Amino acid sequence: MSLSPAQCRAARALIAWSQDQLSGASKVAKATIANFEAGKREPYPRTLDDLRAALESAGVIFVAENGEGPGVRLRKGAAAVAPAASIPIGDLNAENDE
Repeated sequence: MSLSPAQCRAARALIAWSQDQLSGASKVAKATIANFEAGKREPYPRTLDDLRAALESAGVIFVAENGEGPGVRLRKGAAAVAPAASIPIGDLNAENDE
């Protein structure tokens, strides 16, 4: 099953990950993720596999085309917000504001 730009964006939203966080978890450059999600380029299959694996390890389930289109959902028991997405209130600043 392939990964679409919309699925990637939706998966990040489910777990409240930024592109930076997905980049760190998948070892894929943030620019590659941004260009893929914007529909500007199609990454290599191995890169898509790395993105998908990182999102799945965080609790995302990818739903295949079933007549209604492909999608994503959160695995039972997975937190809707990954711990890595939390920034302590004292550390909030313009540099980590997304």
